[in-house]
Amino acid sequence: MNPNAWVLLTGYSVAIVCAALLGVSVQNAIRLTHTRMQVAMSFVAGFILGVALYHLVPHSLAQISGPRSIEIAAWWMTIGIILMLLLLRVFHFHHHDFGDSEDHHHDHHHDHGTPTRSLNWLGVSMGMGMHTLAEGAALGASVRSGLHLDPGTDLVSFGMFLAILFHKPLDSFSILGLMRIAGIGRRTAIAVNVGIVLLCPLGAFLTYWGIGFLGPAEGDAIGRALAFAAGAIVCVALSDLLPEVHFHGHDRFLLTVSFLAGIALAYALHYLERLPIFGLAS
Repeated sequence: MNPNAWVLLTGYSVAIVCAALLGVSVQNAIRLTHTRMQVAMSFVAGFILGVALYHLVPHSLAQISGPRSIEIAAWWMTIGIILMLLLLRVFHFHHHDFGDSEDHHHDHHHDHGTPTRSLNWLGVSMGMGMHTLAEGAALGASVRSGLHLDPGTDLVSFGMFLAILFHKPLDSFSILGLMRIAGIGRRTAIAVNVGIVLLCPLGAFLTYWGIGFLGPAEGDAIGRALAFAAGAIVCVALSDLLPEVHFHGHDRFLLTVSFLAGIALAYALHYLERLPIFGLAS
């Protein structure tokens, strides 16, 4: 393994684990109201959507060789969307609505809101674990893609890292909330949460290491992996955002601004990538 990549992956992994633990702390330290949770979700959804479209897709196309590169990237994006959609449908692991309601006028759909005690938290944990493992694989592939770029230009892995980093506190908050509702002890819930988040560095290191054995096919494999990751996180972003669009009519302006701010941050990283200081000026 490239020593610089080792340091980078280790740094990313430590920060992601710390972000997940931040989600644990939020449970006690901060009164996270419904509106605050929705604002955070909208910002993160916008940011990871921007990472997929401005970072992962372009770098995927750059890595896949041949005249059918666009078609191949589209297929792998579709596979990523379908797989993540199936995970969401089977395990129902994306519940982020645990904030205390500030207002009594919020509209709640019958199937959208606080889960009941009968929700299978073990299945949710399995789904979150697979989701986290896929995030780690995407991170490993994005770090590997940086080896094919000129020195100083690897903002694609940084963008992927930030997408995971911003999302992890929400995931931790979610799984802890579900387990609390199911009557699971706090220590057990924290242990499960830590176990889930450690799958991210595991997936990152294994993917980075595994791609290195592909030799001449490494570039194409990275391109396919980045396209798959783009599809998966587009699905994650929209699974957070679309229910709010459909089932809630409150704070539309604030949530829209937050969503656009997330996209703007992702584009800012893409813009920085093209500056002469990063070596990608046209």
